[in-house]
Amino acid sequence: MPVLEIRKAGDKILKEVAAPIEKIDRKIKQLLDDMAETMYAADGVGLAAPQVGVSLQLVVIDVGEGIIELINPKIIAYEGSEVGTEGCLSVPGMYGEVERYAAVTVEALNRSGKKIRINGSGLLARALQHETDHLKGILFIELAKTLHKG
Repeated sequence: MPVLEIRKAGDKILKEVAAPIEKIDRKIKQLLDDMAETMYAADGVGLAAPQVGVSLQLVVIDVGEGIIELINPKIIAYEGSEVGTEGCLSVPGMYGEVERYAAVTVEALNRSGKKIRINGSGLLARALQHETDHLKGILFIELAKTLHKG
C-alpha cells in the first residue's frame, strides 16, 4: 500500500466541497487502505480524501481504538461544546484552539456499504468534526480562536 502525498494548505482541492460516493468499488476500498497507511505514516489521528488529492467524501480516523472508515459521513446529532487544541497534517507545525461540539453522532457507510453510526466524545468527537470539515472545504485554521507554531 503506497503512502500518498498529503496536500498542504493553499492547495485548491482543500477548499472544494467533496463529492459523495455513489458506488463502493475496489478503487474506493484501496483508497481507504492507502489513506490509513498514509495517516499512520504521518502520525495523524485522521485523514480525509481531499488531503490526499481526491475530492470524495471519505474519512479514516484512529484515536487509539482502531481504524474507523467513513464513507459519506454526516453529523446527525451533537451536544455541548468545548475548546481544544488541534493540528492538521495539511497545516504542518501549526496548532490552534478550536471550539467544537463535545459529543457528536455521525452516520456513514462502511466499506461494505452498510449504514453505521459512530458516537464520539472527547478526541473522537473532535476528529470526526475536523475530518468532516475537510469534506466541506474547511480547514481548522479558519475556525481557530488562536494559532501558534508547535
